[in-house]
Amino acid sequence: MQRTVAVVGGGISGLTACYHLARSPNAPKIILLEGSGRLGGWLHSTQTEDGAVFEHGPRGIRPAGTVGKNTLLMVSELGLDADVLPVPGDHPASKNRYLYVSGALHRLPSGIGGVLRTVPPFTRPLLWSGLRELVAPRGTQPDETMHSFVSRRFGKELADIAIDSLCRGVFAGDCRALSVRSCFPALFEAERRRRSVILGMALGGGKGPALDSALSRRARDERWSQWSLRAGMETLSEALQDFLRQRGVEMHCHARLRSLERTAAQCWQITLEDGSVRADHVISAIPARALAVLLPGWAEPLAQELRSIEAVSVGVVNLQYNGATLPITVMLGGAWFEQGFGDPDTVPLAVLLSRAKEAVRAHLGIVAEPSRTIVKVLKACIPQYTLGHWQRTETISRYLEQERLPLSLIGASYQGVSVNDCIYSAKTAVTRLLDQAC
Repeated sequence: MQRTVAVVGGGISGLTACYHLARSPNAPKIILLEGSGRLGGWLHSTQTEDGAVFEHGPRGIRPAGTVGKNTLLMVSELGLDADVLPVPGDHPASKNRYLYVSGALHRLPSGIGGVLRTVPPFTRPLLWSGLRELVAPRGTQPDETMHSFVSRRFGKELADIAIDSLCRGVFAGDCRALSVRSCFPALFEAERRRRSVILGMALGGGKGPALDSALSRRARDERWSQWSLRAGMETLSEALQDFLRQRGVEMHCHARLRSLERTAAQCWQITLEDGSVRADHVISAIPARALAVLLPGWAEPLAQELRSIEAVSVGVVNLQYNGATLPITVMLGGAWFEQGFGDPDTVPLAVLLSRAKEAVRAHLGIVAEPSRTIVKVLKACIPQYTLGHWQRTETISRYLEQERLPLSLIGASYQGVSVNDCIYSAKTAVTRLLDQAC
């Protein structure tokens, strides 16, 4: 009898899980349940009549590493090679990075010359931070905040300026709360393996699985810093949906879940607002806290850990100006959303738009009114891997194993918030599930 796998959540993680399930030789019956009215999750693009593309979520993907190669492989399998829009290493967008510090924009140092001389906003050459790191002792704690880790190894100035900005840009979060072990595991492991982050990153950590493709080879040869898709990142989720339709996957929007329960036959009974679904295995691709409220009372130990994984909201304001080559996107809030704007559910969009236009005037000197604007609030969109996140995820994995629950957890709440991480976690979970079924 054919098994049924229900995938809960139709963002990029859920779609990718369905993709790998559908491609397997003995594919189960696959049911995708999405609570909202559209699939794709945070991959959401708007293309205007004049050809401009506004991204309301992720706008670019990095090609590097195992997870980067894995995404490019899937993009190639979906036939999207010609749609890829790369940013090569010699492009100004790759070479020029700016920080807004103390009321002014500063271009970050690049090349050997930038490391050897003092470049504002830093008060001394970054070479000294590197030399300090090479002789700093190995840390002894099982986890550490990003700010503490970088202060200890590279100095407080680098942590205050560069790392603070990095954590805001990647996690919309506070570097004084985020965990180095969970947010940037490569840095944590480099120190553990080689005592030095610089040496550890330079010497590498061994080869990952072979995930080569023509696209990844091109990305390496042209030194892509990142890539996007010509009609917007949502093209990727649309291509996945097309593939799944062809494979007969059941995809349901407006399928709001009320509860998950185990039946006497050890199946999952998934209760919806307007019906129910039975499944042998559930793959949850919804946020950890959303899953916690669906679980039965006997799974409270699991629900407790899931509830502890918080997420922050981000205001995304897309602005188009007459005469400007590219649209501008301003992101607001994150860990400071409530402090700056109040409740994400009730904040007036006009307030976010006004603050975004102020930022563009202050940072870029553009005083004209934009010709087009789109404002969205992405509620609880980026999980925050605070201190001890690794213990939470280990406890969750141990509980699932001990209770032998046919439940897989994927998505940004657990092992990485990037699009690459979400795609890779979905593939890994499906591979494990299919191996168990053999």
